[in-house]
Amino acid sequence: MLTICDTHVLLFWADDPSRLSTLASATVDLGIESRKLACSDITLWEISMLYARGRLNNRAGVSSSAYIEDILCAMNLAVLPITPQIAELSQSTNFIHGDPADRLIAATSLAHQASLLSADEKLRATPGLRCIW
Repeated sequence: MLTICDTHVLLFWADDPSRLSTLASATVDLGIESRKLACSDITLWEISMLYARGRLNNRAGVSSSAYIEDILCAMNLAVLPITPQIAELSQSTNFIHGDPADRLIAATSLAHQASLLSADEKLRATPGLRCIW
């Protein structure tokens, strides 16, 4: 089964794996092995923005695109596009989360009938969203 990774999961895995829960770490390991991990394309924008603002462990001489490519390759991640269905789902009143990127990530999980790997308590409280942490 496909598992969608929230943005912070990719960053924790890349820069500080100890921040992943035991279950999250095991889920990532299994997903890497089975090639069943994915992220929303909005995640790439979030990482690039954080990288540009210096909020990540920026590596000297490494661009944000190279940093992102390294994560995508190492985790065998599929990048899922925002579709009209996902855009519509993200506007559902079921979402208590106000962050548009998080709403799109959650909607991506719903549209693909996938679990969402996330520590975000607001996302984990979303009705109908299967979350792992």
